[in-house]
Amino acid sequence: MTIRRLLLSAFLIVGLLPAAGLTLLAFGQTRTAMLGEIKQNVQRSAAALSDDLDRQLYERLLNATTWSHLEVMQDLRLDDVDKRLSNFLAEMKHRYGGLYVDLLAVDASGRIVASSEPRRIGQTFAAVAPRWTATLPGGDVQIDPVAQGRLPIRTGLQSQFTDGALGQLVLELDWSQLEKSLDAIADSTRQALVLDAQGRIVIGSSALRARGALPGVAATAWLPEAPGVIEHRDAAPWMTMPVLIASSRSDGLDRFSGLGWTSLLLQSRDSALAPVTHMAWTFAGLLAATVLITILASSWVAGVIARPVIALTEFTRHYLEPGPPPAAPEQGPGEIGELNRSFVRLVEKLQRSQATLTQASKLAALGEITALMAHEVRTPLGILRSSAQMLKLEPALSAEGGELVGIIESETERLNRLVTSMLDSARTRAPQRRPDDIHDIIRHAITLLGSQARDRHVHLEFIADASRTMLDCDSEQISQVLLNLIMNALQIVADGGHVQVRSRDEAQRLVVEVGDDGPGIAPEDRSRIFEPFVFKREGGVGLGLAVVSQILRQHGGDIVADSSPLGGALFRFWLPRTQDEES
Repeated sequence: MTIRRLLLSAFLIVGLLPAAGLTLLAFGQTRTAMLGEIKQNVQRSAAALSDDLDRQLYERLLNATTWSHLEVMQDLRLDDVDKRLSNFLAEMKHRYGGLYVDLLAVDASGRIVASSEPRRIGQTFAAVAPRWTATLPGGDVQIDPVAQGRLPIRTGLQSQFTDGALGQLVLELDWSQLEKSLDAIADSTRQALVLDAQGRIVIGSSALRARGALPGVAATAWLPEAPGVIEHRDAAPWMTMPVLIASSRSDGLDRFSGLGWTSLLLQSRDSALAPVTHMAWTFAGLLAATVLITILASSWVAGVIARPVIALTEFTRHYLEPGPPPAAPEQGPGEIGELNRSFVRLVEKLQRSQATLTQASKLAALGEITALMAHEVRTPLGILRSSAQMLKLEPALSAEGGELVGIIESETERLNRLVTSMLDSARTRAPQRRPDDIHDIIRHAITLLGSQARDRHVHLEFIADASRTMLDCDSEQISQVLLNLIMNALQIVADGGHVQVRSRDEAQRLVVEVGDDGPGIAPEDRSRIFEPFVFKREGGVGLGLAVVSQILRQHGGDIVADSSPLGGALFRFWLPRTQDEES
């Protein structure tokens, strides 16, 4: 498994597990709170239905007890001969706007003496056993079972002149009025049902009535032991879906203790829990978004961290392979970047040390060869030169012979200078450092080569951009570096050419550039030009730049070849500053 996958897995574990845990915890708490609120809302609706039914019944019962004590009721004793009682009942029915189907005054024998509907006067009222009885301050009230859409409410009429009962006042309540109260709160997902104390249906909403939930039908299984919310998986036969059932038992109103009815609200469980379901999908979406964002962020962070490590690994692998050194790897953030930079600096130092060691080995070998040459070549050269000088003294030497002897003498002298030059180039010593001004060293080198530049009409200039010019260096060796670079430039440019020396400051080092407008150096030769015996100039031996590189590396600096803004070659070398020089 790669480091990126390891980092990604670690980030996902660290990021997703707490996020998922917190999301599930928040969902659980929110779900519990929402379920409690939903159940409370259903319960409040059931309680509101129960209170509304109590209020309506109390008002009707109060009508019965109040009207039964009116003086007009005494006309029942006189058979309501002047129709005053019938007129009163008709007026009350009209005043309550269809709330009552009929209002009746019945004598002790059951004959209807007065009625809001004149056609019923004289008919017999068929009394049945009351289903409920209520006691109010104005007297007892009996409520009969529902018949033909009417709920008969009866209360006794007492004579004000004799002891005994005159008969009964009957209020036939329009049962559809109460049904409308239940229908008003019902819909496709919610129905209402009222049970009496024995578990028989008193009234139900329209959908339940259509499925057989009619007054008097036994439904004891639906009667709760205590008010509250009960979850039913099966609401058959009256509802085809799982429901939440909220119940509220009648507590009465004012001095009316109620009839012991229990109001039930049957709420579709799916509909009631729809907010919870919606919330669950919302939390699922948030969790999915969190997962996606975490994966993307973790992948990006893992990539940011892993890429420099992978690049550093590839850099190390390629560095160990033969061929030119690889490019520096991508820098990372923080400690990873610092590790990367430190490793690259270490590798660069190893490269420089390796190059220095290689070059030093080559120069050491060159020194040994040169010493051998000096011993083996100078001796015969000296013999040749002495012999040529002796031949020149011969009087019988012809003119042509004298010319040949002169050639031999001059060529042996040239070979002797070449051997001397090779010996001087191969002899490098450790630098003897002391504080010196680099600008003074540059000006001295330019002064020494000024006459050579003037003879060839070459424009040799120095641009002193550096401001901190004091360095701890070996001025003789640095002067040798500058003389070698400037002399090479003077020899390579054409008559009337241009050679430029420039200095500039950098943070921890001083940089010197020697550029010209000559033919330049091909890019593929720029890294090899500092190796011994590699040369491009006619007549060179390929040692000067190798010695220059060796001297600069012994000073802790280095040199590179590049292209000059003047169009030719440019040699850029730098020397490090000490802490005292930087301050």
